[in-house]
Amino acid sequence: MADNDQTETPAVVDEVAVDGDATPVDQEAPVDQEAPVDQAAPVDQDVPVGEEAPVGQEAPVGDEAPVDHDVAVDDEAAPEADADLVQTGSGFPDLTEDAEFESALEAVLLVVDSPAEEELLATATDQPVRRVRETLRRIAARYTEQGSGIDLRRVGEGWRFFTRDRYAPVVEKLLLDGQRAKLTRAALETLAVIAYRQPVTRSRVAAVRGVNVDGVIRTLVVRGLIEETGTDPETGGILYRTTELFLERLGLSSLEDLPPIAPLLPEVDAIDDVN
Repeated sequence: MADNDQTETPAVVDEVAVDGDATPVDQEAPVDQEAPVDQAAPVDQDVPVGEEAPVGQEAPVGDEAPVDHDVAVDDEAAPEADADLVQTGSGFPDLTEDAEFESALEAVLLVVDSPAEEELLATATDQPVRRVRETLRRIAARYTEQGSGIDLRRVGEGWRFFTRDRYAPVVEKLLLDGQRAKLTRAALETLAVIAYRQPVTRSRVAAVRGVNVDGVIRTLVVRGLIEETGTDPETGGILYRTTELFLERLGLSSLEDLPPIAPLLPEVDAIDDVN
């Protein structure tokens, strides 16, 4: 029996040894301990991704929505623009209808002293240049068809009213025989400047006299005492000179017979230099 016990004993030892040898496998299983993967799961703790999501916090884009406030600025500016339109249109006639627009252009052309450019008329009436041009042509054609004594012509770059050539004798009769009223002092002074400085532009006459001479020039032209004679090459202004009627009324045969008072007038060029 003793032998049997001894024989069995080593078997137990071997089994224990096997168990002992296997044990290290369980101990080495630090794989489970190293499973810091679970501990490292700070991914959930580091989820500062959610906390760092300052993107959501920075989304003051919604708070900064001053964009809406800025829009309000545009909305507030709109009333001002509308107010300007209303102010401009206050008492201003509605020129939508062609007949009304034609009347407006006729009124403007009656007060101009020189041919009015289409751009100027467009600005005065708040209408497109193209419409102004078409309407002026229509008015001119109507006057011609009706045989009106008024003739609307395009002169250079502008438009102006003239008396129709057919009625020139009637106009001349009125000017030569009908109007015997004396010229005003302003008209005489203007006529003197033109007589001694001709040909001269309206602006230079005004420079000599120191006042606006548009109305006076127009009167002298109507009286037939002065006339247009080309344009100034430097300024483009219309040049004026005296007429044969002027000499006739003064009883002179030529401008050389004018009394020597020119030295009393300042030189136009000198005046231009001062201005």
